[in-house]
Amino acid sequence: MNDKPTKNQVPVRYLLFLITVSAAWIYYVSFVSGIDFLEQRWPAMLTMAFGSFIAGSSPEGSAAIAYPVFTLLLKIPPDITRNFAFAIQSIGMTSASLIILDLRLKIEWNYVKFVTFGGIFGLVFGTYYVVPLVSPVLAKLFFVSLWLSFGVALWRENRRPARVVFDSIENFGRSDQIRLLAFGLIGGIISSIFGTGINIFTFCLMAIYYRISEKVATPSSVIIMTIETILGFFLHAQILGDFGTESFNLWLACIPVVIFFAPLGAFVMSKLPRQRIAQLLYCILIVQFFGAMWVIKPSGVQLLLSFATLAAGLAIFGYLGRLKRT
Repeated sequence: MNDKPTKNQVPVRYLLFLITVSAAWIYYVSFVSGIDFLEQRWPAMLTMAFGSFIAGSSPEGSAAIAYPVFTLLLKIPPDITRNFAFAIQSIGMTSASLIILDLRLKIEWNYVKFVTFGGIFGLVFGTYYVVPLVSPVLAKLFFVSLWLSFGVALWRENRRPARVVFDSIENFGRSDQIRLLAFGLIGGIISSIFGTGINIFTFCLMAIYYRISEKVATPSSVIIMTIETILGFFLHAQILGDFGTESFNLWLACIPVVIFFAPLGAFVMSKLPRQRIAQLLYCILIVQFFGAMWVIKPSGVQLLLSFATLAAGLAIFGYLGRLKRT
């Protein structure tokens, strides 16, 4: 497969997906449900316009935007939000992935394969054994604090004028397979809680330890989250059977938004230099952290947990940055 973008490349796969999904959506709202439900759900649609653009242009899934807005501002229960996140990303991130493949962007396929495999087991394990034990507020504080620490670590790495980045994992071996499987497993557990997470968590490893260029790691992480979210959607809708009416109506309302904005984000990302993608990610992580703090208004103990996570993350990512692969 040629990984270099081709001029005037027609996004055939994305266009076929767009036509199919749009036709099905128009038929359903015209002959089955009607469009009255859209009026009540415009805040969700507006949120997903921004969230899906971020999902296509960065290693953050749209649920990273939707989860705090839906649960904390719109007062939608976390389980409904998580199920909605899996469902809507199955449309938005699939659209973004198809654009990425149509544009023939460079992908690190070893990263995709081994992280995805570990993530499948992590998602299933987390859904059955971790999610019932987790406090949504504490989980969110941990989530935004850890990612902010990664953003700081990546910023420090990119300040080095002599920083060298790669388009693929050099001398890929057995230890790399095990490492990616382990990170995928943990990332899958994180995704089982929020509906996203494996993409940004494993992106941390790619950018800090393997020093993979953001222009390669970002589209690769989008493809990983696409596979993970389709599995999560299937798990909740077909096996657990907890994909309820409200999740469905939110999903239906946001489909025509994300099917355009997520691939738009992927297209914009393909045109940006590596440093601009990193700067976009810094902004997202900072806004995400302080937005969560403003909405949650954590107690003293929760604030202590948040700063402890931030400090631990800085130490871990700083250590990864100093490690030399052999």
